[in-house]
Amino acid sequence: MKAVITVTGKDTVGIIADVSAVCAKHRANILDITQSVLSEYFAMIMLADIDSLNIGFSDFVDALEELGRGKGLVIHAMHEDIFNTMHHI
Repeated sequence: MKAVITVTGKDTVGIIADVSAVCAKHRANILDITQSVLSEYFAMIMLADIDSLNIGFSDFVDALEELGRGKGLVIHAMHEDIFNTMHHI
């Protein structure tokens, strides 16, 4: 299974490294990543394989959101099932 992780906020050094560290800690494998800096704002979309997570998905989401709160970022992680369900309605 996969998750889509989005990150937005003021650009600072180390955002990708910090998000990647949380993914690595919980065994989420980053499959693809795109990021942009628009003026002083940072935006990133990451696709991660979550089959090998060492915690529950909701705990993984919480860990990313906690990182975001600590760094002044908005971080969301959405399970691919959300997208698959939306396209079947």
